Amino acid sequence: MNTTPQPDPKDRPARLTVGVVGAGRVGPALAASLQLAGHRPVAVSGVSDASRRRAAALLPDVPLVAPAEVLQRAELVLLTVPDDALPGLVTGLAETGSVRPGQLLVHTSGRYGAKVLDPALRAGALPLALHPAMTFTGTPVDVQRLAGCSFGVTAPEELRLAAEALVIEMGGEPEWIAEERRPLYHAALALGANHLVTLVAQSMELLRTAGVAAPDRMLGPLLGAALDNALRSGDAALTGPVARGDAGTVAAHIEELRAHAPQAVAGYVAMARATADRALDHGLLKAELAEDLLGVLAETPGPSEKPGPADTDGPDDTDGPEGDAR
Repeated sequence: MNTTPQPDPKDRPARLTVGVVGAGRVGPALAASLQLAGHRPVAVSGVSDASRRRAAALLPDVPLVAPAEVLQRAELVLLTVPDDALPGLVTGLAETGSVRPGQLLVHTSGRYGAKVLDPALRAGALPLALHPAMTFTGTPVDVQRLAGCSFGVTAPEELRLAAEALVIEMGGEPEWIAEERRPLYHAALALGANHLVTLVAQSMELLRTAGVAAPDRMLGPLLGAALDNALRSGDAALTGPVARGDAGTVAAHIEELRAHAPQAVAGYVAMARATADRALDHGLLKAELAEDLLGVLAETPGPSEKPGPADTDGPDDTDGPEGDAR
């Protein structure tokens, strides 16, 4: 439930016509949410069949048009394209005269702040960066999930209230991110969310190999409790053989993974090393137990390492700051 105080009516944007450039999983959901707040979607662009289906499901009766026409019809335009495509899109729209003075131009990239919209700013647009910190499915359930979702907000100071008001209208919680901190902010979210999906998928595959018929049912309570504990307690929630310093158990894990899922070894070792470092730093892993554990991990190449003569110097080659950066 959104507990953020509602902005004063004078600070709320007027009811706006809304357009979407890029009918991926995010844009139609945000436009549908804005529609619930009283704004009016008037145009959407999408090329693939999947994009068109999403637009039809979430924004029925809203016409599909070219990006330039979206900007002609809408006062508020959502640019919801992949991060790498955003700078070129903005430059192209500005150079072709598609951007109109006073038009609110909103991108949803986590990586970029408002400066990526500078070409449109020079054409008179009002630039906003509103990144929803949520995984989208491309279905109507996304609109419901926006309730209470945090948004990374970056905008010129004079547009801050308008940006925050739009987020609140979508049911979200605005979180101000400085322009220069956007890449770090986005890296943090990718580390937590995107990599989590990979870890869970790998875990389910291994459980199936081990003979578990319903790995999702087995993992659900365990992972739910681990996530809740981590959000509440941070590193104090660390458990398991690495945090305990059970070097023999970790060695057995690696041996089994080499035999049954060699593609998972590098990830296991990388996460075990990171876990050991954090457990040591927070006093959870006893120093006298860490030596054997780190020895086991040092004997196993990490994600970008290959065994060979150059690796004979041991953990000092890989565990320092430069090794961690790999």
